Amino acid sequence: MKTKKEWKEKKTSLGNAIIVAAVTLVVGIVVGANWGKIFGGVGPYFGFDGMGNSGVNWSALDEVYNKLAVSYNGDIDNNMVIEGAKAGLVAALGDPYTVYMDADSSSEFYADLHGDVGSGIGIEMGLRDGYVRVLRTLPDNPARRAGILAGDILYKVDGEEVWQLSTDEISRKVRGEVGSTVKVTVVRDGKEKEFTMKRETINNVSEYVEYDGKTAIITVTRFDNDTGVKVQQEAAAFADKGINKVILDLRSNGGGYVSAAQDLLALWLDNQKMLIQKSKHYGDTTTTTAGGKALLKDIKTIVLVNGTTASASEIVAGALKDYGKATIVGEKTYGKGVVQNMFDLSNGSMLKVTTAAWFTPKENSINGEGITPDVEVERTYEDINAMRDPQLDKAKAL
Repeated sequence: MKTKKEWKEKKTSLGNAIIVAAVTLVVGIVVGANWGKIFGGVGPYFGFDGMGNSGVNWSALDEVYNKLAVSYNGDIDNNMVIEGAKAGLVAALGDPYTVYMDADSSSEFYADLHGDVGSGIGIEMGLRDGYVRVLRTLPDNPARRAGILAGDILYKVDGEEVWQLSTDEISRKVRGEVGSTVKVTVVRDGKEKEFTMKRETINNVSEYVEYDGKTAIITVTRFDNDTGVKVQQEAAAFADKGINKVILDLRSNGGGYVSAAQDLLALWLDNQKMLIQKSKHYGDTTTTTAGGKALLKDIKTIVLVNGTTASASEIVAGALKDYGKATIVGEKTYGKGVVQNMFDLSNGSMLKVTTAAWFTPKENSINGEGITPDVEVERTYEDINAMRDPQLDKAKAL
């Protein structure tokens, strides 16, 4: 991005924003000194028997190393070689959801999954139209108070251009110590706008409930370990409050733990099938909800979704739609119909591996397709920044 670049903005819908799990892979790192010894150390993580017997001919790697070892005009760092080899092996699968994470990335992944994002300015970002944009600002956090808006393009952080970096890389630059100052430059309507803020500990709850008369509005921002249980506790008070309608807001919820989605669905599905998984290595499994907790099974329910509703959120929306327990309102969901397992490796590193495809109770696959709402309603960035919510308004009117 150059300052002379002509910015062409379109009226875009937040529902079309694409979740990107941007993984920076060290591909092309030298394969290092003593390849046989190095690969022997990492081989067991990829199914090798320690003697190099994997059924795959790795001699081509030896060939590459031998050439590098005698011709590369630089130092070879064995630790970088090992990390590069691991990342390259996983990247070669071509699956955006199967990734290798070193110790630092693994720690950040788990922290993000649990909402422990440390200190920063309180924005959620994602790739849209080739740029990392602000998807939303979190309530009572520095970015919203400063005036950063949904749809803004992240251009610079502390004067450094970041527009070509991944979501994760920009996020790391925005974060920092509590009380430290960060200067963020965004592009809005083709013009640069600069904001200077002090970082704060981010208030990032996974769920909360609000009330509009006899309607309970349950917002779930991600599926943390205890998210479903917390909503169950909130729902226990609905009867005393005379609640006769529930709006479940899953917009911009990128997923999380399937077990948390299972706990949430138990409020509507009483010991019923919620998910079918089909796996090459683990076989086919069916997941059901718990019985005796379906407090909301007979209450009118509306589910709000958009283009960044993904994974565990789609499991919830898909199951409620299949059983006719809810009306789906908003925009087509992201379409992530695969399941990942996390495998802890040595030295704090981790593999996140796609282990199965999942299907709704009626055996529908949403992978790459998403869930089409029963009632389609668009919400644009302009709506968000003007505090308009036509999707929620429609849900309330149904």
